[in-house]
Amino acid sequence: MVVSLKNCCTVKPAEPTWNGPQPLSELDQVGTTTHVSTIYFYRPTQNWLSPPGTITNTLKESLSKALVPFYPIAGRLCWIGKGRLQINCNAEGVQFFEAESESKLEDFGDFSPCPEYEYLIPSVDYSVPIHEIPLLLVQLTKFKCGGVSLSLLVSHAVVDGPSALHFFSEWARIARGEPIGTSPFHDRRVLRAGDPPRASPCIDHEGFIQPPLLLGKLDSLEERKKKTTVAMLKLTKTQVEKLKKMANEDQSSDLERGYTRYETLAGHIWRCACKARRHGNEQPTALGVCVDSRSRMSAPLPIGYFGNATLDVIATSRAGDLMSKPLSYASSRIREAIKKVNDEFVNSGIDFLKNQPDLTPFQDIHSVGSTQGPFYGNPNLGVVSWLTIPIYGLDFGWGKETYMGPGTHDFDGDSLVLPSRDGDGSLTVALCLQVAHMDDFKKHFYEDI
Repeated sequence: MVVSLKNCCTVKPAEPTWNGPQPLSELDQVGTTTHVSTIYFYRPTQNWLSPPGTITNTLKESLSKALVPFYPIAGRLCWIGKGRLQINCNAEGVQFFEAESESKLEDFGDFSPCPEYEYLIPSVDYSVPIHEIPLLLVQLTKFKCGGVSLSLLVSHAVVDGPSALHFFSEWARIARGEPIGTSPFHDRRVLRAGDPPRASPCIDHEGFIQPPLLLGKLDSLEERKKKTTVAMLKLTKTQVEKLKKMANEDQSSDLERGYTRYETLAGHIWRCACKARRHGNEQPTALGVCVDSRSRMSAPLPIGYFGNATLDVIATSRAGDLMSKPLSYASSRIREAIKKVNDEFVNSGIDFLKNQPDLTPFQDIHSVGSTQGPFYGNPNLGVVSWLTIPIYGLDFGWGKETYMGPGTHDFDGDSLVLPSRDGDGSLTVALCLQVAHMDDFKKHFYEDI
């Protein structure tokens, strides 16, 4: 697929905004601090295609207006020592790319991620100083058939999934000529941003420690180099319900409620990965779970909190136990990890990080192929849920998307669980694994249901 870049410009806030340094919370500064991409495909009606600049101008003008209330997105990150970051709110703006392609939306089939996606998504050069990198990059690509794609690449050091979707949805509301629905809440001091530690952590925070290695290995260098591939694995509502029944028919009597879709599906993915990777029974393995703390604090975070409020926790097990025991065992390990996240756990985790002399070991600030930062590939994986995030229905005035999904997705062990766009109860797993393991994974994934 040939994509021609036609223009690149900087979009700045439409009005003067607050300028100055904004401290980040510890939850902003650990885990993935690179950019995360999503992509939307649209089929605009004819009145949006003529004159040719209508869609582009609408997006730029509304983005400029959206950057006024969401002004941190228009700033830049900067290092302040000891592996710590802050946002310099300086209104330098975001990058907006315009591109064209002779391809048609029909060429993408079911829109499963493919190598061609990289031409539709801006790339970020992490070799330049971090204060030169925009926090948001947008690419609008127009296709020969009149369809368009809109890719959104946003810094995970500034926002998590719920906050990113908050910004995108408000930007779309502005594009439609509507007022903002929920104003962003910018004071990250509610998560003690910039404050000194209050105490030594009272809880073991193994979720921040490096995950297990393959038995007999001293590092993950060999695994990091192996070629990966991506698959979109779909489950019908019937298959999802069958998995839940499998997990819950063996539940212990003291289980207060049945296992959720996420606990069930994540457990299934974990077991299948162990089988596909052909782990020995004694191989330790970890599954990373991203938990939203917004409603889990004793004083829930303010509505519209704009930043990272998600905390990574890990479920651990021996591979042999996962493979030999019922699905309920894997789901129980995942639930046990999730249940830890309460006010005490979050604040203890913040203290744990505040007491670290350097946060760099806890950050993924590097690009694919790097040898630095945490590695959640073989023998581990991460399963992120988008089941409760309003990822669909992003309407900038020319209608809702035809398809929405993750953009580039290249790290071994990365997986996303997405709800059906039609709301029919089906689910999709977007999974990245080493090429050598993917076929076996698919076989186990469907055979075991």
